[in-house]
Amino acid sequence: MAELDLPVDQLRTFTADLDAPEDLDAFWETTLAESRAARRPTSISEPVVDLPGLTVRDVTFSGFGGDPIRAWLATPKGATDLPVVVEYIGYGGGRGLPYEYSLIPAAGYAHLVMDTRGQASAWGNGGDTADPHATGPSVPGFMTRGIESPETYYYRRVFTDAALAVDAARELPGVDAGRVAVKGSSQGGGIAIAAASLADGVGAALIDVPFLCNFPRAIRMTDSDPYAEIRRYLAVHRGGVDAVHRTLAYFDGANLAPRATAPSVWSVAIMDDICPPSTVYSAYNAYAGPKSIVEYAFNGHEGGQMHQVEHHLALLEQALARQTAA
Repeated sequence: MAELDLPVDQLRTFTADLDAPEDLDAFWETTLAESRAARRPTSISEPVVDLPGLTVRDVTFSGFGGDPIRAWLATPKGATDLPVVVEYIGYGGGRGLPYEYSLIPAAGYAHLVMDTRGQASAWGNGGDTADPHATGPSVPGFMTRGIESPETYYYRRVFTDAALAVDAARELPGVDAGRVAVKGSSQGGGIAIAAASLADGVGAALIDVPFLCNFPRAIRMTDSDPYAEIRRYLAVHRGGVDAVHRTLAYFDGANLAPRATAPSVWSVAIMDDICPPSTVYSAYNAYAGPKSIVEYAFNGHEGGQMHQVEHHLALLEQALARQTAA
């Protein structure tokens, strides 16, 4: 895929021409307060993986509306008082198998990997979390489920799950509640922006090739799914354009990023036709906290892959150092 977007020098200063809803903060404050009021206790299993250097436990925490959300908790064996990294998964994937998560614990962190409700069937090794809420007509996938209004939209539930995953992580045994990071790539990166914006006590954010940013631009410039799901929906629901854009504004990373203050490291792929680089920069340039971004000039949506890990570990070491703990 050759370059499809603006020249790099223009990308670096590109901002979204978006109007955030006037009640954006009130919408999320109400949503989170309602779900926190419905919270049930977090459950943690005995080890399902018990290796010389790694322990993994099955976690169920309370998400949107009190719905049960599954996660894996991977920790370096025998360690306590750990900083914790909460990770969110890419579109269509799930938390997978407990053996998949060893790198972050090997670096000395607890790692809470959140299953994504209703997904986990497009790639990877599956997941275990249903989405019990019915919605109206939608294109196959998740982008248009409940898109008629912000109250019913699918990502209202997912973003709430993500914020409450941070709440749950801070209460886990062996975790230092003052040292929490969020992490994700693609859909997971978009969810990480939301979590950094909406959750309490986030100390660092690792955001790679994020999805769910600058919806109006994305759905007009890329033919690739998942954004193309929205375009196909609007090709049928011709009178719904304004309502759809109104809904999406509450979930747009470019609108949420100004509310995030945690130190962050990002990545962007200049030849990405799934999450075009200008949409990534829309959120990055709006992000309120300390930030840096790594550009991968000749990569598509795969981005930096493992080359980005060194940047993750450097930020985690800096931002979650014990002396910065709350």
